[in-house]
Amino acid sequence: MRRMALFMALSYAAVFGLSGCNTIQGAGEDIEAAGEEISEEAEENS
Repeated sequence: MRRMALFMALSYAAVFGLSGCNTIQGAGEDIEAAGEEISEEAEENS
């Protein structure tokens, strides 16, 4: 029973860890896109 509980805890940790990485990657891409837009606007207005 203890092994099953440990397995379940590690499984949940892996799932949440992997989904967190995906979320962080998406946020990084959004921030990068916003930075590129700001750079383009700055070049156009200078």
